[in-house]
Amino acid sequence: MTTNTALTPFRIDVPQADVDDLRDRLARTRWPHPVPGRDDRSDFSRGIPLPYLRELADHWRDGFDWRAQEAALNAHEQVTTVVDGQTFHVVHARSANPDAVPLLLCHGWPGSFVEYQRLLPLLAGDFHVVVPSPPGFGFSTPLSGTGWELARTTEAYAEIMTRLGYERFGAHGTDIGAGIAGRVAALYPQRVIGTHAGSDGRSLGMVGDQFPFPEGLTDAEVAEIERIRSLDAAERGYYEMQNHRPDTIGPALTDSPVGQLAWIAEKFQTWTNPAHATPDAAVDRDQLLTNVSLYWFTRSGASSAQFYYEASHSGLDWLAASDVPSAWSVFDTHPLMAKSFNAWGAIDQWVEHAEGGHFPAMEEPELLAADLRAFFAGRA
Repeated sequence: MTTNTALTPFRIDVPQADVDDLRDRLARTRWPHPVPGRDDRSDFSRGIPLPYLRELADHWRDGFDWRAQEAALNAHEQVTTVVDGQTFHVVHARSANPDAVPLLLCHGWPGSFVEYQRLLPLLAGDFHVVVPSPPGFGFSTPLSGTGWELARTTEAYAEIMTRLGYERFGAHGTDIGAGIAGRVAALYPQRVIGTHAGSDGRSLGMVGDQFPFPEGLTDAEVAEIERIRSLDAAERGYYEMQNHRPDTIGPALTDSPVGQLAWIAEKFQTWTNPAHATPDAAVDRDQLLTNVSLYWFTRSGASSAQFYYEASHSGLDWLAASDVPSAWSVFDTHPLMAKSFNAWGAIDQWVEHAEGGHFPAMEEPELLAADLRAFFAGRA
């Protein structure tokens, strides 16, 4: 780790020239020729439908107020700090409660610290919240070099908590962030008071690859998991590209705002609660566009894709600390989730919700906040 441990105050201040350039690029978008019969704005069977994408892009250009969103994000204390040669951006939302629990929030792709924007006020009475951006995400850019994968990032997060003065803390994560939260507990069990993972029913698609098939499943249950695995395989085009060819997709995401918008918004449809036909029915439209704007202004569409490549080629396995209390909150749950991921009842708090999906802090922040408070109460 670097000997420079300074925490430098940070405020978001995107140059007006960049805001104007975004609007200009959106206005000059070179749209594909529409395909006859593909006029249903909610038909995502071939990816994001052109009518819906144009609707989102129009709002991004003419109805979206970046400066208002920027001001809202700047309501929270932010710092940057250099760890192992890499600049990290950190949101530090301190509680007025002197007995508040330090809580590390870890996000994945295509999220950002914006993902926790609606959650932070709900946690203010109980937690000092710390939200670092992984290397290559948001303002943790540009990348200092190759090799920034899950293990190195986890070590950096632990160092960030030390620099902020938190010797003991809880950790929560979704997506890649769940891996970071689990790993920090495995490496520093004396420091982590508990880990909390946010998941969803689509996680069953990882059974058979990242996680073994549980014992005792019926033929019908195996067939159901295989069905979900097949659905998951059809959604993995982004995953294979970012795992293996991030340098190919990166320039397109950096040069075309509509390309970046389509790349992210399509995932917010397939990963949020399927009861909603479009992404902005599942999450707030302006919060979604704030998240996309962050990727655009920081050029992190390209650099965040590198994280997938590094993870894919690192050879790391999932780690979890058996002696650190753990909890899962499962949104848009499936009857086989507990049987697949908590067959032995080893998870201390297991909560299932019919609502929400892969982005619980955006979709159902009240439910997630209640689960976090219930799990961490009295654990400091």
